[in-house]
Amino acid sequence: MNAPFRICFVCTGNICRSPMAESVLRARLAEDGLDGLVEVGSAGTGGWHEGDGADPRTVAVLRAGGYETAHTARQFHASWFDHLDLVIALDSGHLRELRGLAHTARDAAKIRLLRSYVADMADTGPASEPHRASGHSLAGDLDVPDPYYGDVVGFEECLEMIETASDGLLAAVRATVTTRTVATALTPGQDTDRHQARNPHPLREKESA
Repeated sequence: MNAPFRICFVCTGNICRSPMAESVLRARLAEDGLDGLVEVGSAGTGGWHEGDGADPRTVAVLRAGGYETAHTARQFHASWFDHLDLVIALDSGHLRELRGLAHTARDAAKIRLLRSYVADMADTGPASEPHRASGHSLAGDLDVPDPYYGDVVGFEECLEMIETASDGLLAAVRATVTTRTVATALTPGQDTDRHQARNPHPLREKESA
């Protein structure tokens, strides 16, 4: 059995944007029946809020949207790259900081901006490949802006951006997880194929026995 596909969302303090993204994707995965195959978490580039719950405004907009709100903030550590498949930054500043923590090209390849997955449902490539929807490019502004210093409206706008991007991310993760599952399912069959090559008519042998 394959290990779960592991994703970590990263923002600044892990109390606003990344907990939103974690809750939204977890809900999408459950709706899609993939929650048993994918693990989702979140963290911050800094440890200022480590051990705290999510910002009350984050909690409010998540509850209003019907999402789970249980959360404990933590800081991202470079050693986590070893067991993660995707590390998703909420803005370009987080992207730069995460790339600075990546010690290898393999680690760096796991890092993506969330809004690079803005849903283009006609393109459902592997989760390691960012989606480029019409009207957006990696050269454009793909940040989910920090709502911390504003009012609840800013949090609502962040949630809307995250929900839209999560549709594309879900499609990419689904493609990757499906490919893994099919590959695993085919492996045991290789022995059966070899057996049938040696015994091309197993049912006839049984009938004549």
